[in-house]
Amino acid sequence: MFGRTACQLVKELSSSEKGQLTDFDECVFSPTMRKFLCEIVPVWPALFLAQSGSENDMFEQVVKECSTHYLELQSLMRKIQEEGMDIQTARNADHFGMVIHHLSLMRNKRCLMAYVYNRAEIIRNLRWKIGPVLPQEIHEKLSYSEKEYFKNHSTALESYMSELELDLTVDMVPPKDPYIQVRVLEDIGEVLLSDQSANLARHSMHFLKRIDAEQFISQGLMEELTG
Repeated sequence: MFGRTACQLVKELSSSEKGQLTDFDECVFSPTMRKFLCEIVPVWPALFLAQSGSENDMFEQVVKECSTHYLELQSLMRKIQEEGMDIQTARNADHFGMVIHHLSLMRNKRCLMAYVYNRAEIIRNLRWKIGPVLPQEIHEKLSYSEKEYFKNHSTALESYMSELELDLTVDMVPPKDPYIQVRVLEDIGEVLLSDQSANLARHSMHFLKRIDAEQFISQGLMEELTG
């Protein structure tokens, strides 16, 4: 049935844990397929067209189904024109076949757009929650262009914050105290903080400014001690 795989792709996306990414497996599309995607699925070229992929093969299956609908639609249009009929007014079997393929194509396109957009939204949020360096287990789930998208988004954000001279990614909730006590979980080494230099050795404890500790906490390199 037309559109079933696209529907399943979106259902799998919606059933995953909120804010979590599943693997975007790499695959390669032919130049013809890339051209086709440019024509019918203009979904953020930096994220989608520069590479392509499939989740459990479903993504690729939906794109291939789109290609089939597109070719069938073009064939029926040519047939109607060759028979001397007006595409806009013809109401024969070929016309209704065109309608079915067109609606199926547009539905698949919306499902693909929803899939790519939702992944992009999660990737943007990761920059704010984790910082400019993603953990390896998350990094491995991204496609090549998603990695580039994250890097470019991070660069733009850092440039903007540099102009403001303000780190917008810390203290999303106003803190009660600007300083916190932390324990270092992994050896970080000697670092220069905003008000001091410190040797952040593994298992050592420090009293740091929240703005300095936040980036290490988000990367899992240290933890805040409470109570």
